[in-house]
Amino acid sequence: MSADLASASTDCLDGPRARPWLVIAALGLTQIIGYGTLYYSFSILAPAMAHDFGWPTEWIFGALSGALLIGGLAAPWAGRWIDRYGAGRVMTVGSLAAAVALIACALAPIGIAFVPALIAIEIASTLVQYGAAFALLVQQQPRTAQRSIVHLTLIAGFASTIFWPITTALHNALSWQQVYLVFAAMNLFICLPIHAWLSRRTRLPNETGDADTSAPIAAVDGSLPLAARRRGSILLAIGFALQSFVSSAILVHMLPLLGALGLGVAGVMVGTLFGPAQVTSRFINMMFGKNLSQLRLAMISAAMLPASVALLLLTAPSVAGALAFAVLFGMGNGLYSIVSGVLPLSLFGSAGYGARQGQLISVRLIVSSAAPFAFALLMENIGVSWALTITAVLGSGALLAFMGIARLYR
Repeated sequence: MSADLASASTDCLDGPRARPWLVIAALGLTQIIGYGTLYYSFSILAPAMAHDFGWPTEWIFGALSGALLIGGLAAPWAGRWIDRYGAGRVMTVGSLAAAVALIACALAPIGIAFVPALIAIEIASTLVQYGAAFALLVQQQPRTAQRSIVHLTLIAGFASTIFWPITTALHNALSWQQVYLVFAAMNLFICLPIHAWLSRRTRLPNETGDADTSAPIAAVDGSLPLAARRRGSILLAIGFALQSFVSSAILVHMLPLLGALGLGVAGVMVGTLFGPAQVTSRFINMMFGKNLSQLRLAMISAAMLPASVALLLLTAPSVAGALAFAVLFGMGNGLYSIVSGVLPLSLFGSAGYGARQGQLISVRLIVSSAAPFAFALLMENIGVSWALTITAVLGSGALLAFMGIARLYR
């Protein structure tokens, strides 16, 4: 009897395939910390960084854009490493790299030394955030990975809600350098052990051993016909790139954009709806979207983003219209996070998932790094209304790309 209890306890701690909820919960915690410390905290700490280095704040955000671009260029290599060595191992190294990069940023004496450390943060991000986390779920249980990804994004969706106030509270008591040292400790002492544990529980298809079971991992075959996969890959990259443009451009400029449309202080209230709407859409999809195809979900997400931009443009300066925009935009962006992980798996299968995700993440990060600057140029040179119009048109192109994938089945 006692032996059975001991065995059950060991299975709970050492057998994530037997306890998938434990894997998702642990991975969700690392995603909250990863996004919170490496991404969401930056906008709060940037003014203090600029002050200490004697730079305009725009230079700090320009450095971030450049770092995001380089991180995007590194993503394909990260994807290949994930396929070769396993997502858990890559994420373990990524947690160590993130901690070292945060410490390097904190200790940078001048701005010129800060920039390469910031680039290191963005490269480390590609090793520990969604792209790697999704691949880990696919490598552990390909046939249930779609559902697991939905659950993971639901947990990780609280990263901004949790870390914006945490960062603010820490920064009220500490310098930005000390805050980054605290964040480095979180990556080192919380995320790294979790990723190391997960790496020991994953066996790749070309590996043998006793990862946690001798049973073979059942692969997932993609639904897209083999002859159409090259065109499907191109259309998928285009769709994700256009969605990334809309998401990044609007998110970065949301508050000044709402102010330019005459919403004033109401813009702050509108902006607070984005996070809850994002999580709500993921919860609705988890509860009621089980029978919805991933391609159809991608079309819904792709339609919601430009529709929300068009709604804002047509109703401004109405507060009610802006609130509806924030909810619709947040829900579309929340579904986009799910689609970016599950649609490649549904279309192309689990073989080579890490490399494919690396390529798609590269495209998305490159576009995301350029989108805020491009949108700012549009607003300055042709006005807010035309900038929103062009953004909505580009976003509609994502829907057309996904519709093009649907035609490949015929």
